[in-house]
Amino acid sequence: QVQLVESGGGLVQPGDSLRLSCAASVSILSIYRMGWYRQAPGKEREMVGYFTTGGNAVYADSVKGRFTISRDNAKNTAYLQMGSLKPEDTAVYYCNARRLSGTDYWGKGTLVTVSA
Repeated sequence: QVQLVESGGGLVQPGDSLRLSCAASVSILSIYRMGWYRQAPGKEREMVGYFTTGGNAVYADSVKGRFTISRDNAKNTAYLQMGSLKPEDTAVYYCNARRLSGTDYWGKGTLVTVSA
């Protein structure tokens, strides 16, 4: 089992930056893939970005150049640094961990609202 706890969401204005954190209950080095998804009101959940062990990060086109995923192995924590936020970035953001077996684990999500 992998437990994931997101934090850092909130209300920001367009153009602002925000950093989300995802704390894992296990060493993230043991997780094949960690990443972030989001779900806007009335829409399906979509991939924001992820990284695999030993691999580079992959991002959705909609966030490329504005969002950055990073990790702190010592803290078992992954981060999503979001910049130049737009109203269309408003969503619940979920942390995801995937084992090599394909088993997915999800956090409960953190709400990000971008509004003037």
